Amino acid sequence: MLDFIGTMVLAAAIMVSVNALTGAMPISTSQRLALSVGAGLWTGLAAALASANLFLGTNPVGPPTIGMMIVFPLVATAVAASVSPSVRASLLGMPMPFLIGLNVWRVAGGFFLLLAAEGRLAGPFPTSAGWGDVITGVLALPVAWLALRGQSRPLVWAWNAFGMLDLVAALAFGIISANGSPLQIIHAGQGSEAVQALPWSLIPTVLVPMYLIVHGIIFAKLAQASQRAPAEA
Repeated sequence: MLDFIGTMVLAAAIMVSVNALTGAMPISTSQRLALSVGAGLWTGLAAALASANLFLGTNPVGPPTIGMMIVFPLVATAVAASVSPSVRASLLGMPMPFLIGLNVWRVAGGFFLLLAAEGRLAGPFPTSAGWGDVITGVLALPVAWLALRGQSRPLVWAWNAFGMLDLVAALAFGIISANGSPLQIIHAGQGSEAVQALPWSLIPTVLVPMYLIVHGIIFAKLAQASQRAPAEA
């Protein structure tokens, strides 16, 4: 039952988030369609690789494959934003409150805690990822409201740093507690086994890169606002 509910929630989170992001960018309709199709194909690839058991820690190609799925979107976005002013303008053109509020989906990190209660996750990974995501998601709307009012920029910065560090810590704990992986350091029962298969594998391979990109854009917008403030003064 938990897998069934998780599948519906994760599918909704991916579809709504992708459509919201493309809709918020100041780009043409054809570009929005292309981005949505690309995101759909990436999600399909992530699902296909998981179905073929290519993310399992016990599979020799598991760690590098899941690593590629996490790193590639980050590198591709960073390179595109660096070399293309139009891409950079499109990313920075999204409203700050919207980018923050999008993280409300992170309350679904509670699934990690439920999976741990069922004995399907163990060690520090589910606790760190679960509570970190829940805290980030619960605070997303209040922080977005403050950003909308142009208030408490330090709080926005702190929330964004916490949200990004939560994702980085979750990835690190997941990698070093994957049973059978050559990178395993923590040996604790099931470790991060549940997120190596569907539907939960969609979290590290699709949602985590997306939210890391969102956090990066928020940091860029905060830096942009800080540079603009002295000039206006």
